[in-house]
Amino acid sequence: MSASGGTKAIVAALAANLAIAVSKFVAFLFSGSSSMLAESVHSLADSGNQGLLLLGGKKAQREATPQHPFGYGRERYIYAFLVSIVLFSVGGMFAIYEGYEKIKHPHSLEHWYWPVGVLVFAIIAESFSFRTAIKESNETRGKLTWTQFVRRAKAPELPVVLLEDLGALVGLVLALGGVGMALATDNGVWDGIGTLCIGILLILIAIVLAAETKSLLLGEAAGADEVAKIEKAVVDGDTVTSVIHMRTLHLGPEELLVAAKIAVQHDDTAAEVAAAINAAEERIRAEVPIARVIYLEPDIYSESAAAAGTNPAKAPGGDGH
Repeated sequence: MSASGGTKAIVAALAANLAIAVSKFVAFLFSGSSSMLAESVHSLADSGNQGLLLLGGKKAQREATPQHPFGYGRERYIYAFLVSIVLFSVGGMFAIYEGYEKIKHPHSLEHWYWPVGVLVFAIIAESFSFRTAIKESNETRGKLTWTQFVRRAKAPELPVVLLEDLGALVGLVLALGGVGMALATDNGVWDGIGTLCIGILLILIAIVLAAETKSLLLGEAAGADEVAKIEKAVVDGDTVTSVIHMRTLHLGPEELLVAAKIAVQHDDTAAEVAAAINAAEERIRAEVPIARVIYLEPDIYSESAAAAGTNPAKAPGGDGH
């Protein structure tokens, strides 16, 4: 996995969640808090999720084969989608079940200092993990807002870790609030309510992750800036006069497929066209290094065909040059 895949953020989150999961479970054993049990399962699920992201990054590095000629870059999208499923089923549904049971059968907390102390420790540890994810994201986020970054990022790992860490921090605050209210009122129902809120939060985050990774699995085009760079790089103003139409597709976070029909002069020789295509491919790779698979088809641009609607540039999604 490349640096842009957020490996440091994943490892930091994995280390934090493993330590936090153990401490939360110990606190649950001493206090009987359902919030602590839900949070320990949440941290354990997050640890498994980070393991899935690392595994996906490893598998994505495999070389292309005859059966998979474009490589395995989308493995990272598949494992990110699995993360959303795990977060929904293991984390969210379990927390909702535990919250319901605690509300139905409330009991007072024992050794309250255990859950409070562990929650404070967990908030500090998760904050460091969240800080690492934010720092790595800022290196690639540019001028995008955080919402735009989560929605447009082609590498799924950082958005996943960001949302997981954010959900973990909010969940810890909810757990601390539930435990605090249960202690203040001597009513275990509040602990159950806090657990229920944690479950709802995790399910909402899982739905967002599933929606975003589904879009990546279906196949997303290059960003508008990259498309503009590619179009500019293709045209040399001599042999290649314009882009008739173009399609781009992410084969993985760091691998882009470019397929375009380009307009050439009607009196150019085959050798001149071939040389122009090779030069255009070099310019594209220089401008957009992740454009690793490029197919350029030469054609004679016809204004009359375009006006009649028979030119590919007029097709849905065509660039209309």
